[in-house]
Amino acid sequence: MSGVRLVGKVAIVTGAAMGIGQGIAAVFAREGARTVIADVDADAGRATEDALRRRGHEATFVRADVADEAQVRALVAAAERTYGALHVLVNNAGIGVYTSVPDTSREQWERCLAVNLTGVFLCSKYAIPLIKASGGGSIINVASVHAYQNVGATAPYAASKAGVVALTRVMAIDHARDGIRVNAICPGWIDTPLIRSVFAAAPDPEEMRRQVTRRQLLGRLGTPEDIGHAALYLASEEASFVTGTSLFVDAGLTAQLETW
Repeated sequence: MSGVRLVGKVAIVTGAAMGIGQGIAAVFAREGARTVIADVDADAGRATEDALRRRGHEATFVRADVADEAQVRALVAAAERTYGALHVLVNNAGIGVYTSVPDTSREQWERCLAVNLTGVFLCSKYAIPLIKASGGGSIINVASVHAYQNVGATAPYAASKAGVVALTRVMAIDHARDGIRVNAICPGWIDTPLIRSVFAAAPDPEEMRRQVTRRQLLGRLGTPEDIGHAALYLASEEASFVTGTSLFVDAGLTAQLETW
């Protein structure tokens, strides 16, 4: 049944102006959550807010760079000021830096970890007390298949996402007694602006897209809402006995030893 699983819940979704975050926010809103859309892209964030409101959902956009502590503190304060509580935090904001160690500048390394890993730390740091005060809830960290299995020339991204998975486990241990479950989602190839930029950088973008699609066991790329439905499960009471784990939403990508 649609529109009931998150009724009465307040959720923050970071990086929600587009891509996976937008898909998660859309699913949450449809299921009754009052949703705070956080993103650095103000125009896209407001457009996402407007789209959800036009469908009759409660949504608020807050501009926030998750790597900036003051902005994160203000984000959580805005959620409390607007809705009076917080039950779900989705740490989705992230960037892709796909380079080998020798080819990665210090600035690239630090920015990738600042957004992808420090952002998870900061948002969780300020959200946890409010989630606890609201009676408990769920933190969902969007990691990646790269946290477990790897290809070459993805050093900053893979390291940041592996850190997210480790942080997920530690937070699950530390905050279970607070009534807070903490889990990760590891997406595979999801049709987002980030992945389209990867295709666009190839000599033949359309051929690369076709090759990637052919390698998917289920015959297609994932959609942002595929991740949204996984996040909905982890946010809902249906996952009340699930914490400290990673949910792979990757069309079986990590199940394959190799392809022929």
